[in-house]
Amino acid sequence: MSIRIEEIEKRKKKKMQSSSIDFKALLEKDIKLFPVKFKDKDKEAFYLELSTLLVAGLDIRSALELIEAEQTKPKHAEIMRSIIENLINGDSLWEALQKTTYFTPYEYYSVQIGEETGKIHLVLDQLYHFYSNKLKQRRQFVGALSYPIIILFTSIGAVGFMLLFIVPMFSDVFKRFGGELPYLTHLIIQFSEAVQSNFIWLTSVCALAAVMLYRSRNTPWLRKNSSRVVRHIPVIGKIIYSIQLARFCSSMSLLLGSKVPLIRSLDLISQMVTFYPLQITLSPLASDVMNGSPLHISMSNFPVFNRKMISLIKVGEEVNKLDTFFDKLAKQYSVEVDHQTGLLNTFLEPAMIIFLGGVVGFILLAMYLPMFQLSTSIGG
Repeated sequence: MSIRIEEIEKRKKKKMQSSSIDFKALLEKDIKLFPVKFKDKDKEAFYLELSTLLVAGLDIRSALELIEAEQTKPKHAEIMRSIIENLINGDSLWEALQKTTYFTPYEYYSVQIGEETGKIHLVLDQLYHFYSNKLKQRRQFVGALSYPIIILFTSIGAVGFMLLFIVPMFSDVFKRFGGELPYLTHLIIQFSEAVQSNFIWLTSVCALAAVMLYRSRNTPWLRKNSSRVVRHIPVIGKIIYSIQLARFCSSMSLLLGSKVPLIRSLDLISQMVTFYPLQITLSPLASDVMNGSPLHISMSNFPVFNRKMISLIKVGEEVNKLDTFFDKLAKQYSVEVDHQTGLLNTFLEPAMIIFLGGVVGFILLAMYLPMFQLSTSIGG
């Protein structure tokens, strides 16, 4: 009997140990579900601080230790610590960045060229300006669209509230009085009843469509068609197009200015570009250049590159200053983004306000028409 009791206790201990191990594994798994993120704004600050400290005369390790000490987020401090440890183990800076897996090939390959040419501080400064411009363009675009989007959702909410609650109240009143309703009022009441009876179904379909679009957002078919639709949206399409071309030209200027070969530059940028019309052109461009075709002739085969850009690239190839001309193009597209976002702020906000007022006014007019008719008939 005592032997059985001891066996039972041993089994309980084993179960408790296994459950604790499983619980620890579950915790570790949960932690891994939220990976460390080193965002563009973090990279902007990192490259600025590192280039500034190197220009001030510090060596790379001391500069990284200072940056690590300034980090307020423990996860970012861990990234700095891992870079320092890789340097201590004998890696160069670009290898240390590569091993952390938080930096793109575009970044650490640029750093490699900077180390080999002795211009690491210049490359880091160029990377800082690249991410600074990228964040500036993103903020401009989001800032230009934020207010109109708020107005759009407000208008949808206001119209939905009126159709679900206000219009049915008027409909009950009209039924009590009887009589024939104006066509406009009858149309709004029918639409309101259709929304009420199919509200759950419509909500479910919209939610399902949103989930399906989100899950298939990386499929080539959806990326191709969504980019085609977005590009033809007035003003907004031009802004997105200019932002993507500005980033492409800025990246090319940085890599070519760091003496990275043209074919290698196109390959590296193809790994970081997410704009589908531009992404699908980079591999064919690299293949054409490898086969001896000038870059501007290969670019003329793709509609994503306009004539102005192709003409400047042609001149850049003739004078052997492609990096300079890509930099000029990047600045031109950045100026276009500033101008177009200004136009968006100027015209879109009033247009959305007029749209909201027009829709609400249309519904209210439709609801008050029978009352106007009733008061006229009573007065007559």
